Amino acid sequence: MKRFWGKVKEVMDCFREDQSGIGVVEIILILVILIGLVLIFKNEISSIVSSAFDSIKLNSEAIVK
Repeated sequence: MKRFWGKVKEVMDCFREDQSGIGVVEIILILVILIGLVLIFKNEISSIVSSAFDSIKLNSEAIVK
């Protein structure tokens, strides 16, 4: 049993010491996925943004008057 806990402690120490963070490959993959989603949902995103700016413009004109 002592041997088992020693091995568990050794594995936990390896995880604690590993601070390499996110690699370049992971960042590139995340960017590719995000760009793909933007291209797929381009029309929906532009309509949402347009609607939000129209709402802001309408509300700001009401505040100024």
